[in-house]
Amino acid sequence: MEGFDRRYVFLVILLVVLIPLIIPLGLPIRVSKEVLGAYDAIDRVPEGSTVYFACDYDPATLPEVHPMSYATLNHLFSRDIKVIGACLWPGGPPLLEEVLTRVGEEKFGKKYGVDFVNLGYKEGREVVMVSLGKSIPGTFPADFYGTPVSELPIMDGVRNFSDVAMIVNISAGYPGTKEWVQQVQSRFHVTIAAGCTAVSAPEYYPYYQSGQLVGLLGGLAGAAEYEKLVGVAGTATRGMDAQSLGHLAIIVFIIVGNVLYFRSVKAGGKRR
Repeated sequence: MEGFDRRYVFLVILLVVLIPLIIPLGLPIRVSKEVLGAYDAIDRVPEGSTVYFACDYDPATLPEVHPMSYATLNHLFSRDIKVIGACLWPGGPPLLEEVLTRVGEEKFGKKYGVDFVNLGYKEGREVVMVSLGKSIPGTFPADFYGTPVSELPIMDGVRNFSDVAMIVNISAGYPGTKEWVQQVQSRFHVTIAAGCTAVSAPEYYPYYQSGQLVGLLGGLAGAAEYEKLVGVAGTATRGMDAQSLGHLAIIVFIIVGNVLYFRSVKAGGKRR
């Protein structure tokens, strides 16, 4: 094996990662209590209610957190819940528009301006969050397309966070989940469920444990768990299949390499 071409290792890793992305394997997924908390909270929202969907990420983290938007919006629209979406990241509105259109309009037949709306982007970070708690139409007087919100049926009777059932925040950093908890949940006492990148999740688990977050989706694994709950095997489920097989292949290579090494030592071979 000393003359084994290491490029074959790279080829094997490529195949075990690529195949599940094309053909989902459906490997077992264990749903965590944090993800189940978010699912149960949305499931308790009465049909016909309105939810504020905070899309706080951009294309840089799309592969990890965008599946969370697909999964949670599938759940919301399947229960006939109206969605008011907006962004505090400048790269967010096109991503929000894409997922609202594909899930709300194309899959569930929802109508823009009646069942969902994209309010677009507003600069100001925490200031915008607090302003929304006082007046959503005052903070976003027009939607992503420039249409006055007063002309949109979905905004009838919606003044501030007291008129929405909960906030669903999908975040990739600042401003995001931490600021929604600190500036909005503590001030306006609105229910918040969140999804975030895996690297950020450990910082937010205390918010879940304290009850400031009713649920938390952490990274691609959290998105895959939510896909399992809503019965939609999307990119997160395929991604976890690929990740699991990739890890398994690496473990096998490590074991084989060590077995061959110690056999060579036992046979009197030279340590390398």
